[in-house]
Amino acid sequence: MKSWHKLLAGSALLSPAASFAATDTGDTAWLLTSTALVLFMTLPGLALFYGGLVRSKNVLSVLMQCFALTCLMTLVWIFFGYGLAFGDGGGINDYIGSGKLLLAGVARGSESGGIPESVFVMFQMTFAIITPALIAGGFAERMRFSAVLIFSTLWLVLVYLPVCHWVWGGGWLQQMGLKDFAGGTVVHVNAGAAALVAAVVLGPRRGFPTTAMPPHNMTLTVTGASMLWVGWFGFNAGSAVAANSDAGMAMLVTHVSAAAGSLAWMAMEWIKHGKPSVLGIVTGMVAGLGTITPASGFVGVGGALAIGLMAGVVCYYATNFIKRKLHIDDSLDVFPVHGVGGIIGTMFAGLFAAESLGGTGYEVTGSMGAQLLVQATGVVATFVWCAVLTWILLKVTDAMVGLRISQDKETMGLDLSEHDERGYIL
Repeated sequence: MKSWHKLLAGSALLSPAASFAATDTGDTAWLLTSTALVLFMTLPGLALFYGGLVRSKNVLSVLMQCFALTCLMTLVWIFFGYGLAFGDGGGINDYIGSGKLLLAGVARGSESGGIPESVFVMFQMTFAIITPALIAGGFAERMRFSAVLIFSTLWLVLVYLPVCHWVWGGGWLQQMGLKDFAGGTVVHVNAGAAALVAAVVLGPRRGFPTTAMPPHNMTLTVTGASMLWVGWFGFNAGSAVAANSDAGMAMLVTHVSAAAGSLAWMAMEWIKHGKPSVLGIVTGMVAGLGTITPASGFVGVGGALAIGLMAGVVCYYATNFIKRKLHIDDSLDVFPVHGVGGIIGTMFAGLFAAESLGGTGYEVTGSMGAQLLVQATGVVATFVWCAVLTWILLKVTDAMVGLRISQDKETMGLDLSEHDERGYIL
């Protein structure tokens, strides 16, 4: 992914009059489109996908969390989030940015490389929105709404923004040459690790694992999953920050990996359980999309096919292992799908980036071995930072407002107990 630092380094910020003349309208139009697509992934895509997966008494709570987090993360990003992620941190710039409070300096004419900075601000904002929303799947059906808001805000500031700066904002992992085109570490490993820790800290839902808790509305889930598939083109191809061949290949490999992941997961279920499920094929699609994300700008079609097939198989086994063997109630399988997928995709980005395998090569590290070491460093650093900080922030939030609703309220459902509404009046 292009660093905004690199874009700004290409030329000085232009005056409003000059910038309009220099604007690359094709690149700008594509990034505007991609921004809308990524927001579409959260609202309505992820909201409907998650909403259908929970029980009917909790459907509104999930929709509310996605909607409220979209609004809240937007304000945090505007106030200081963008500056911490992409600002010039001075002497500590390897680790965190600074400046641009309330987007100071982001004027109508601020741009470089043909892209208005306002468009890039908005594009990156959508990533900062969807990542905390993904985590909500790990603690679905049992966390207080007030705790969701407090924890998510603290998590964005202390976990997401530093990692975003490390990888995309000119930080130490970017300087090492980490290949993360669209968010394998920043989004998926981050969200997966946080969801896993949250599931452990909160404990399982009442009745897990002996009581069946099937999705209440697969129609909603498939609708949301379909929206995620379409929106993901903005997520990955938009990360080229240009309407060029990198964007075209990113879109192609994203689609290939999604299709391969879907069929691989479906085949595993068919073999293991005798029948292919709709839930399985759409979950495999999400696994294929999440796994190709870090590699989408660096690999060819062959690499994407291998990554998608690997995602469908490995994430399938990871989901069963987490729930059935470890008895960890990651409600909507965020860690085994996004976390494990992000790890696989980040590592395979280093492997399939080889020019001999149809990739873009190793322009920074120089060799496959060195690149894989950098990829592993990025995965471990992100996972450890996220896991430790997430645990601390959950404990802080618990001390402030309490994390978990009471047993009676959980039995009643979050829709009524937290929002005094019902999802369905039948």
